Amino acid sequence: MVTLKLDLGERSYPIYIESNLFNQNNLLSQHIRAKRVCIVTNTVVAPLYLEKIKSQLHQYQVDEVILADGEAEKNLSNFDKIMSHLLANTHGRDSTLIALGGGVIGDITGFAAACYQRGIDFIQIPTTLLSQVDSSVGGKTAVNHPLGKNMIGAFYQPKAVIIDIDSLTTLPKREFSAGMAEVIKYGILGDGDFFAWLEANTKAIKAGEQQVLIQMIEKCCQCKADIVSADETEAGVRALLNLGHTFGHAIEAEQGYGNWLHGEAVATGMVLAAKLAVAMNLLEVSELRRIEQLLTDFELPLIAPQTMGFNEFIKHMRRDKKNIGGKLRLIIPTAIGKSVMRDDINEDMLQQIL
Repeated sequence: MVTLKLDLGERSYPIYIESNLFNQNNLLSQHIRAKRVCIVTNTVVAPLYLEKIKSQLHQYQVDEVILADGEAEKNLSNFDKIMSHLLANTHGRDSTLIALGGGVIGDITGFAAACYQRGIDFIQIPTTLLSQVDSSVGGKTAVNHPLGKNMIGAFYQPKAVIIDIDSLTTLPKREFSAGMAEVIKYGILGDGDFFAWLEANTKAIKAGEQQVLIQMIEKCCQCKADIVSADETEAGVRALLNLGHTFGHAIEAEQGYGNWLHGEAVATGMVLAAKLAVAMNLLEVSELRRIEQLLTDFELPLIAPQTMGFNEFIKHMRRDKKNIGGKLRLIIPTAIGKSVMRDDINEDMLQQIL
């Protein structure tokens, strides 16, 4: 079993990566300090894995909240549903929440844990590729608002992240591809060798070869753990993890949450960021073509929706969380393996790209 550590002093925690972890009875219990547990999951994941997880928790008093599936469910209404359930079932400060699902479940459960009685323990059990390589690690928790994605949330770290790669066998092909956008992002923003490794191992990844998947997920989690350890609250280097996200979040908000998957929007966002870099003479066209090719190999979109032009993008981008003093701040790749944050990009430049 691969075990990584996200180092945050007293709030450090392990990340476990392996197959068959859902059947390891002592893995969960070592991170639960009392007898009350609430599992938050959704209608797709619950029939597949809920009973497996509950079977590991026979010594605890366990209840669950089952939400509908989809990005549109990451909202204040479902946040209230979780809170009401915890209150109605007299959960205390020593209760533990378990997030069993993809990024939506992880984000909303983490935010509920951050807020309930000013903070209770939670554990991430991510079941999608996107959540395994990105959203379950690092403590970003949030819900969406119609005016902006992830605008209501908190930085709040889990007690552990348990990644059973067997859950990927039940993941729809489109969801797997969406997760690959976040994987490819790590190569573009800071590791050219990893990007080349992805190019060389595309067939093995798509075939679901276990050891290749474990190696890939480990690399992404280590990269994110290193960055979060250095900058937990996104005051500096952690912002680089938002490569493609400013454009991508605009697509998601404009199209309606869930119509474009998060990874699909990020893929297109990374292409737009790379095109902007080319226009600024910061990135070689050949590098842009490699980015486009790898995204295409995993059947990810390269072009924004036809209904979206400059005006549709910019109204959302002006609300981006990275902006300071009214200035747009964008993450721009300057080479495969290197990205920078720029705050000198004017809207005329963006208009040419969009």
